[in-house]
Amino acid sequence: MTTKPFNGKALYQPKGKAGEYAKWACNFYNGCSNGCEYCYCKQGVLAHVMGGSQPTLKKCFKDKQNALDTFIDEVASLDAQQQESIERYGVLFTFTSDPCLPETYALNLLTINRLTQIYPAIILTKCTDWIDTAIGQEVLEHNTMRTHNLAVGFTLTGHDELEPNAATNAERIAAMSRLHDMGIKTWASIEPIIDLESSMEMIKQTCEFCDHYKIGILKGKKYDYMQLRSFAAYVAINACRPIYFKDSFLAAAKLNRAELMNQYRRCVDADYSIFEK
Repeated sequence: MTTKPFNGKALYQPKGKAGEYAKWACNFYNGCSNGCEYCYCKQGVLAHVMGGSQPTLKKCFKDKQNALDTFIDEVASLDAQQQESIERYGVLFTFTSDPCLPETYALNLLTINRLTQIYPAIILTKCTDWIDTAIGQEVLEHNTMRTHNLAVGFTLTGHDELEPNAATNAERIAAMSRLHDMGIKTWASIEPIIDLESSMEMIKQTCEFCDHYKIGILKGKKYDYMQLRSFAAYVAINACRPIYFKDSFLAAAKLNRAELMNQYRRCVDADYSIFEK
């Protein structure tokens, strides 16, 4: 019997394109101060809610303590099948903001520290300063010394000018290398592809210390499908890590996932988990 999708105030199971990217996620905030020009939260009918230039706690929470308590209660309410799923895939922080902004990292990292005592957590960020904060060091020490339930990912586009308030791509790459040396699982979101040359360079610079790649195109941008195919082949041969090409990438490249996975053993589908032993 299939369990009904979980949809709490903080913890939920993403649907659609978001569901392709993560099986579980937590959003405490809407809005982001990184100022990325391509941000998907700034597009569509909900842009006025999700695309603000300053992160704000979601209105369903009274305050930060209420947000944390709500998340803990929702995790505790999971049934056995949901527990098994979250144990395998972890919880992504976050789709509607950056979890490691100066305005957001305290609540997110405190929550992650609680969660990773039992279940895995996944960070996706463009920030690096949080690593040297007290709570950042506590989370990292907790997961290198005991649980190993944390994966930290950085968005890498190679275009700092499109991400004016974020850490530079070079700073993110240096942070990824540092975390990998500490024993933390690392991954890269090579999305959106602004141009293939820059994305390829990001992969070249990280392939020795990145444990997983997720690759996607920029919505609305026209790509030459043969160039995308060449890029996919290069990455699949040289990255030396599990690679997930998003459905939109495969559609633009006119590629079939099953055939790609059969041809290149490093290519994986959406069921792959970085926490798999």
